[in-house]
Amino acid sequence: MYKVSHDKQDIVIRFEKDLADEEVLSKFLGHISLQSLLQKSKGIGASDNIRSKTKIGNFPKNFDLLRNPSLNKGTAFTIEEREQLGLSGLLPPKVHTIDEQVERILYNLRKKPTDMERYIFLTSLQDRNKTLFYRVLIDNIEDLMPIVYTPTVGQACLEYGQIFRRPRGIYITPNDSGKIADLLGNWPHKDIRVIVVTDGERILGLGDLGADGMGIPAGKLALYTACGGIHPSLSLPVTIDVGTNNETLLNDPLYIGMKHPRIRGQVYQDLVDEFIMAAQQVYPGVLIQFEDFANNNAFNFLQKYRDDICCFNDDIQGTASVTLAGLFSAMRITGGSLADQRFLFLGAGEAGIGTGDLAVSAMMEDGLSLEEARKRCWFVDSKGLIVKSREGLSGHKLDYAHDHEPITDFLAAVEALKPTAIIGVSGQPKRFNQAVVEAMSRINERPIIFSLSNPTSKAECTAEEAYNWSDGRAIFASGSPFDQVVYKGKKFLPAQGNNVYIFPGVGMGVMASRASQVTNEMFLAAARTVAKEVSETDLRIGRIFPPLPRIREVSLAIAVEVAEIAYRQGLASVSRPDNLEEYIAGLMYEPEYTSYV
Repeated sequence: MYKVSHDKQDIVIRFEKDLADEEVLSKFLGHISLQSLLQKSKGIGASDNIRSKTKIGNFPKNFDLLRNPSLNKGTAFTIEEREQLGLSGLLPPKVHTIDEQVERILYNLRKKPTDMERYIFLTSLQDRNKTLFYRVLIDNIEDLMPIVYTPTVGQACLEYGQIFRRPRGIYITPNDSGKIADLLGNWPHKDIRVIVVTDGERILGLGDLGADGMGIPAGKLALYTACGGIHPSLSLPVTIDVGTNNETLLNDPLYIGMKHPRIRGQVYQDLVDEFIMAAQQVYPGVLIQFEDFANNNAFNFLQKYRDDICCFNDDIQGTASVTLAGLFSAMRITGGSLADQRFLFLGAGEAGIGTGDLAVSAMMEDGLSLEEARKRCWFVDSKGLIVKSREGLSGHKLDYAHDHEPITDFLAAVEALKPTAIIGVSGQPKRFNQAVVEAMSRINERPIIFSLSNPTSKAECTAEEAYNWSDGRAIFASGSPFDQVVYKGKKFLPAQGNNVYIFPGVGMGVMASRASQVTNEMFLAAARTVAKEVSETDLRIGRIFPPLPRIREVSLAIAVEVAEIAYRQGLASVSRPDNLEEYIAGLMYEPEYTSYV
């Protein structure tokens, strides 16, 4: 058997006797195409060995092959493959192309009555034929993104115990203390580059869903592949299940997690610490993305680990980056610079404070001092406007507590502060009501209204409301998708400020450079890159993010910028290729069938 590893831009083939079948799979379908592998390996006598080794040994055959989602091609197996791999008679006689298979999948998708049924159908496809799943998803990303991720994934997490079919990642509980490395070693793929981990306590705007939150890391990693080109065998979803405080789940006989109240304190901290150490031990240099942890834990873990391991928090840094990208695009419409703005956030949690911090960094690049930049960011939380005179403030909120009389009402805060932009990250629906939008439209010629809470049911306002109440002048973005809006004969295509514009490209840039850390400079660069990819045509129809069908181009551009920063800051652990963009493009996974004979 063989193992393929990158050494700068060269391919080194070395044979090992003890590699598992799944290792053969992940390398055979590795993150460069087989054709590229064969071309690069010319002159070292490896090509014939690669071809021959796929025909012998323990390569799956018969039903084992058909039941392997990473290798299965279904009716696309050729006659020769069927004969040599023991598939003759096990499949219908017609050999289909992947395009014909895609047509069948789309036909069946259209017949499903609800988005939830479409979600179940697509995840079942992923469980039986990963290549076909990603071909369908990439080619239809705009239509299917709302199915495989927000808003449908939120409903999927709410019903996860009822719709559970097959395990999709690693579950870690307090009972596994002392043996987490062994658990991670049970995963069939041994070359893991990206882990998305959650403890399920703050799933989207839906709250504590415990182990049912696994739908989030699984969904995020599907987008890493579809949008960022990271091969699916290089990623691993993880859920740390320490219980739940959700009484509905505790009383649900179909709940899949630990049925006790959420464990906190030192036991919880020790479990997370062990996971971090075990991940580094089993998968050295792996990128860890924290997802949907409660506010305090999210900030604490990021602060604790960010300087020692390669990690980031998507709710804090990814959301900040995509929001800032939207603001950069909005500046192209309104004129002026970021330093001229005044931002009012509804919500002072991970997304809000994270965006404030990144916006401050950007404004400091424009010449403002730290204090001046922070004074342009104001926050309203559940108790009202965050001001210096409020007692009991702690943590990150203190940085944004300014001198002002207390205000408990959001509309009153808008009237008093006269912001150029309101940014909703509260998880509280309908808080941007008609009075708020009309006030913003009176204060600003082009009011910036970002309703970013997910899923759609938690949005602060809809696209239609924002355009109607602002007389068509709002610059609008949302966390979940909204349909086209027609106002007074003008068509608007509302922008979705989805983190998918950010984290797949950042992850690919980190992976390509083997960066030891993920820095704020990378997220600032990602935001600027996304904004640059928005065309004037996009802006004219109200879209301040690039069209989703271009997401892989955008991710590639981000990956190049992120890798450049890694090399410039001395964080990269592999030599810089001569042509970085070409190198990263060559790493991007394309879901195509490969001949096995």
